[in-house]
Amino acid sequence: MRRTALRPELAAAAGALLLAVAVSACGSTGPSASALDSSFLKTVHQGNLAEIAAGKDAQRKATGACTQKVGEVLVRDHTALDAGAEKLAAQLHITLPKGPTTAQQQQLAQIDEHAGTPAYDAQWLAAEAAGHQDTLTLIDHEITAGRDPKVTAAARQARPVVARHLSLLRSCLASASPSASPGVSSSSPGRNQ
Repeated sequence: MRRTALRPELAAAAGALLLAVAVSACGSTGPSASALDSSFLKTVHQGNLAEIAAGKDAQRKATGACTQKVGEVLVRDHTALDAGAEKLAAQLHITLPKGPTTAQQQQLAQIDEHAGTPAYDAQWLAAEAAGHQDTLTLIDHEITAGRDPKVTAAARQARPVVARHLSLLRSCLASASPSASPGVSSSSPGRNQ
């Protein structure tokens, strides 16, 4: 399913948010990073950009106050965190992509087809929750396998922010549709694709 294949990239967006928070707390003057660390920074940056766009869309197009509020939180947090991610990437001489991936843009467009309806909220919340769960996996991998201590420290500091976002998303899902929240965890449709 097309929507499912796009979830990991959306999850990366959440990771970008957390990374930016960690980056702000960890000044770095190192000249370079490993391929894994570089890939992580690029992925979280694109994720941050996608989360900012998705959050702005939810503020305008969601029907539920909970969804709109989570959108506001994502915009605020990811904007602040991306500034830190950009700073760390610059210190490590890593060139970041200019925008979200094509897949991230396509996923948002697919959800936008339901703008102004309860279906929009349900799809947006489910996609964001699955993405944040995937981001936690990405962050955990960076924490255990990353080589640059500044990047792994940033991932450690970002993790609680992504986890908090996931909790907010799941709460909105549960209040919108009590039967929707159990399927949002790692067993979400298409998550393994």
